[in-house]
Amino acid sequence: MSSKRTKTPAINYTNREYESIREDLTQIAERFYPDTFQDFSEASFGSMMLDAVAYVGDQLSFYLDYNVNESFLDTSYQLNNIIRHGRVLGYKNTGRPSTYGEVALYVLVPASTTGIGPDRRYIPVIKRGTRFTSQNGLNFVLTGDIDMAESSNPVVVARADDTTGAPSFYAIKSYGNVVSGFFNTETIDVGAFERFKRVSLQNTNVSEIISVYDSEGNEYFEVEHLSQDTVFKTFVNKNYKNDNVPSVMKPLLVNRKFVTVFETNNISLQFGSGDELSTDVIAEPQSLAIEVFGKSYVTDTSFDPSVLMSNKYYGIVPQNTTLTVLFRQTNPTNANAAAGSVSNVGSRIIEFEDITELAASSVSSVRNSLEVTNETPIIGNVTNPSPAEVKQRIYDTFPTQNRAVTQRDYENLIYRMPAKFGSIKRCSIQKDPDSQKRNLNAYIVSEDPQQKLTQTNRTIKDNIKTWLNHYRMINDTIDILDTFIINIGINFVVKPEPGADKFKVLNDCVTALSKEYSTPLFIGEHLEISKIFSTLNDVAGVNDVVKAQIINKNSSNYSNVFFSISENISPDGDKLICPKNAIFEMKFPEVDIKGKLR
Repeated sequence: MSSKRTKTPAINYTNREYESIREDLTQIAERFYPDTFQDFSEASFGSMMLDAVAYVGDQLSFYLDYNVNESFLDTSYQLNNIIRHGRVLGYKNTGRPSTYGEVALYVLVPASTTGIGPDRRYIPVIKRGTRFTSQNGLNFVLTGDIDMAESSNPVVVARADDTTGAPSFYAIKSYGNVVSGFFNTETIDVGAFERFKRVSLQNTNVSEIISVYDSEGNEYFEVEHLSQDTVFKTFVNKNYKNDNVPSVMKPLLVNRKFVTVFETNNISLQFGSGDELSTDVIAEPQSLAIEVFGKSYVTDTSFDPSVLMSNKYYGIVPQNTTLTVLFRQTNPTNANAAAGSVSNVGSRIIEFEDITELAASSVSSVRNSLEVTNETPIIGNVTNPSPAEVKQRIYDTFPTQNRAVTQRDYENLIYRMPAKFGSIKRCSIQKDPDSQKRNLNAYIVSEDPQQKLTQTNRTIKDNIKTWLNHYRMINDTIDILDTFIINIGINFVVKPEPGADKFKVLNDCVTALSKEYSTPLFIGEHLEISKIFSTLNDVAGVNDVVKAQIINKNSSNYSNVFFSISENISPDGDKLICPKNAIFEMKFPEVDIKGKLR
């Protein structure tokens, strides 16, 4: 009986990169095919084949590892994949942040011919959606109707008759809230019925969906989840003149609904599973039992949960129609605006009480007289969170469970506030040490147009307060407070290696520190001095770090907070202690970091 030599090499499955794969292939060829392949020089055909196979093997190994890593939240790298993992745990991406602020509005109204004061027939209502622009072309829209006839609005004489001196025009001033962006529409053709249909918008930088209608005039309502069947809708208050409340809120039962899905560069609408032609609004309990083939009865008390998704409870899916989506599209660049920069009126949406009885020329004069300015900065647009920050927010989302109990719950909810209400850069929840009850202090900080830390405006603070009231414990009280911004700088001295380019070493040191502290720290986070030493020591050409000193920057271009560095160094000299209601910021790294060579 003849024995057959088995050509089965010992495979090392740990060799998965190019060099190790090529080395294994070379050994196999030399051992099992000595008569076939003998030339393994770099210019030979056999060497080319080994290179090609090793190259393909390395690529396959990389993509295999990549796909496995992207399948888990801990090891995922791509932001879109991280967001998808977070969606399973209840995390909802807020999309592009918006900026919020307050503007002052002015109109000229002709004087009354029957008495003193403006002719109240010509006092307008500036409607929601009126668009304003800043000096650098950023768009902002009014978030609510502004009645210029309110008694609290200041009225002054603007123009007087040259002959008699009697007032001819009065100027009326009022305030309104604005949000970054502008209104836009998009039409989407929808085909045949499809359960859980999902449609995407072609436009980018979408911050919120305003309304969705189909060709038949049916309105679809945005909900937090498809099982939600009730929304609260605002209606015009007919008794507004008496109680001074412009709108009333009423619950509305809806079966046409959708949820918004935000990704990095895409927004889509997710509908439910109900067919408009069916009549089952709520699933019947007797129809939930698992069907058994061949029997007219069942003995198993379990039920089929998929039956729940076959009715209208999850919402009616649009079919064979055209959807008209009205949305607010934010500015593609940073939408923060400095004080006084919003000074142009883009589009006017103005109404009068009874325009049929008014002179057209006077109406046009009032419309054209509208002026705007922002007395305070409009802020709230922050840089998008990094993948690591998104992961941390996802980890905090799951234990929060849509209620605020712990301090981390409150922090997570503030970060999760919808982008259309504004955004903040950092927040920290601290127990009020002066309160005997459960009073919490929420310290927040935002960014300015140059992406530097700044105080948060009142509009965003009010939105955060309202947002947290929906989730807080009944015995909790919370105050929204500003964070003290402590601007710092670094002076260092290093010793270069012999023969090293001194100017390059010094420049690399400054670059390394600038990169390390380009992202602001968290509120109350201590500054590790040892990290400064290690960062400088890692720079090529540095032999030793002689000195690293932290200084407080509080001149005209910085925060006015004075902070004693020497009194806040830890006993071991390793950390600069940060107060719980403060945050360290290196505002201008190019000038705040100074180095010398010894």
